[in-house]
Formats: sequence, structure tokens, C-alpha cells
Amino acid sequence: MSTELPQSFVKQFEREVHEAYQRQGSKLRGAVRTINNVKGSSVVFQKVGKGTASTKSTHGMVPVMNLSHSSIECELQDFYAGDWVDRFDELKINHDERHVIANAGAYALGRKTDDLIIAALASASSLSVVDGNTGLTRDKVLEAFELLGLSDIPDDGGRFAVIGWKQWSELLKVPEFSSSEFVGSDELPYKGTQAKKWLGTTWIPHSGLPIDGNDIRSCFWFHKTAIGHASGSDVQTDITWHGDRAAHFVNNMMSQGAALVDDSGVVVIGCDETPD
Repeated sequence: MSTELPQSFVKQFEREVHEAYQRQGSKLRGAVRTINNVKGSSVVFQKVGKGTASTKSTHGMVPVMNLSHSSIECELQDFYAGDWVDRFDELKINHDERHVIANAGAYALGRKTDDLIIAALASASSLSVVDGNTGLTRDKVLEAFELLGLSDIPDDGGRFAVIGWKQWSELLKVPEFSSSEFVGSDELPYKGTQAKKWLGTTWIPHSGLPIDGNDIRSCFWFHKTAIGHASGSDVQTDITWHGDRAAHFVNNMMSQGAALVDDSGVVVIGCDETPD
């Protein structure tokens, strides 16, 4: 066969990888502030402090808020996910191997995107709700809700909570979370398990949250502006023919990073997952 792939094949493969990544690759990228098309090895996110309003006398000078400014550097890392597609193996299988490899690569990079964001969330330490003897209870949720309010975290639709599947199951037992009498029929969790709105927050179940040696799972309730995600290059695909292997090598790659911008914008909720 020809050692050169038609451009239409390459373009179709790249499109499938990109669409798969956008569709199911990352669950958390839309929950944080993002800078795309970064040039260089790092990017800086700006953090601005709180301003205070004051009065002034007639013809007096307008008071200056003297906002505090700080910058948080986010370094980009390069990630790769590749695999071989043997020429004659393609003749022996009854499925679209190109589609399978495209999805697998996109999902792997999507999970890595979430890993970066979760690592940034896990670095927060100023606000926490921890009880090593219980899972995610109504009382824990309300305590975390109070911490968000006391920290003046805006309730502007930009709040997100990412929890484990064990905690998602525990919330299903809380009437305020699962009953239409409290949340309305449009927000019932049984309509889908990807996400739902509750307490002005988008709740997202995730399988990749950290758990320690004592079976304490770390869940996070945060505002979108508290975490910065940077992308120097979204998912790209390179396909090359290797005659010595009689196979194509399909390589998916990206350059991304994530950083904690505002420690006071993240509440860490520790939940017990000790097996029954």
C-alpha cells in the first residue's frame, strides 16, 4: 500500500479526535477560567483584591480603592497519547479502528485535563469541611455553603461542586437534592448523571478525585474564577506510516496547565468512603 496517507483521511481523523475531546474528554474544563492559544511555556493569571467604597467632600478628590494585585503563574506541560494501528490487523477486525483510536486518545487527554484541574483544586487549604466519620451529608453541604458565603464568593452562577460517585449516591438520599418539591422537575438528578443545579451551584460527579489512605475522598466546591486553566495547544493528531512495522502510528498531543488562583474560592469537603 502507499506509504503516504491521503490528506482527507488525516483531516477526518483529526476532526474525530477534536470532536471526541470536546464531547466527552473533559468534564471540568468549562468549570474554570480558561486562557487559550498561549504563546510560551507559561501564562500569568491576575488576582485582584476587594475594593472599599468611601465618601468624599464637595470638590474633594475621589478616594482611591488601592486594590491589591497579585499574579499566579501557570506552567504548561506537554502530553501525548499514541498507539499503533497494524495494516493487516485492520483487515481482520469488523469495527472502525480509526474511530476507536481517535476516541481513546481524546478521552485520555481529556482525563489528563481534568487531572490538572483537580490537582490545582487539591492545593487549596484555607477553607475545609472535614469529618472522617461521615460521607457527604446535608450538614456538611450546609457548612460548606456557609463558608462560601462568609468568604464573599459570588453567587452569580459561577459556582461548581465536583464530588465522587459515592457522594453523588449519598446526595440522592437527601430530599432537598433529589425531590422536585425542592429543586423543581427540571433539575431532578435522575434525568441524567452528568451534572445538575442545586443551591445555585452546578454539581458534577467525577471518578478522579483524590482519596487518602484513610479512605477520605476530597470533594471541592469552588467558584469558576478560583482556578485557572491554560492551553497552549488543544488536542492535535499526527499520523505517520512506519514501513519497518507495517503500521500507522497515531499520536494525539496537547499542551496545557492549571493553577490555583484564589485559595479562598475553594472549599474542600472531606468525605469518608470506608467500605461497609
